[in-house]
Amino acid sequence: MIHAGSRAPARMLIAYAVLAGACALSLLPTIYMIDISLRNAEDSFAPVLIAGHVTFANYIAVLGHGEFIRFFLNSALVAGLTVLATLLCVTALAYALSRLKLRGGSIVLLVIMSALLLPLASLLIPITVLLRTLHMTNSYLGLVGPETALGIAFGTVIVKGAMDGIPLELEEAALLDGANSFTVLVRIMAPLCRPALLVIAVWQFLFSWNEFFLALVIMSRNEMKTLPLAPLFFEGPYMADPGKLFAILTLIGVVPMLFYAVLQRWFVSGLMAGGVKG
Repeated sequence: MIHAGSRAPARMLIAYAVLAGACALSLLPTIYMIDISLRNAEDSFAPVLIAGHVTFANYIAVLGHGEFIRFFLNSALVAGLTVLATLLCVTALAYALSRLKLRGGSIVLLVIMSALLLPLASLLIPITVLLRTLHMTNSYLGLVGPETALGIAFGTVIVKGAMDGIPLELEEAALLDGANSFTVLVRIMAPLCRPALLVIAVWQFLFSWNEFFLALVIMSRNEMKTLPLAPLFFEGPYMADPGKLFAILTLIGVVPMLFYAVLQRWFVSGLMAGGVKG
């Protein structure tokens, strides 16, 4: 007879095997991309998964190109400004909906949450027409504004959930000591919501860094293009050299991967903290 206790290790072994297989399958395209980026021009089209020779010449050629550095700096600036603007807007809006008890606040929250149902493709043309009317194309603000607006709905839901879980006694004690609502927000609510705010910062950075369609239609001048548009810019000169194109793709992906890997633990804990109450 097989005891129940002896079946537990077998179940764990099967679970770990399934997880390992899923991880290997999900990482296979990334491994193949990195492998091609490390090949020389002669081996780029070889029908093998792992090439025998490794070279960093593709990365040296890409990083030595001035346009790529410009694209990288544009993405860093746009992503940084987007994260900062989103955090400011989300914190203020979540506090107003959670603590100020505004008239019609539930309707405002419902409208904000309904924005999560709208796909970016349906908003692309209206955003482009609006920015062209305001003469804001080919500008950092023209890209930071829409990206910030697209992140407010998700951020407000998460941060409001975190603020709803903070005891009212803390706010009441601060108000009795003479603090106003702004002081309560800055000194009490925002520090206690730091894990949830970190979630929004990571989420918005990843979205802004990888955003392609808005940047494609808004940034038409080469000096204003962001990093996700780099493969299109280098597609002509590097069409016959996939190693360099895959080196560009690897460099685009390495920053968000490292960013998330460093902040993964706080991202998961903050996401759970923001979902305690809705």
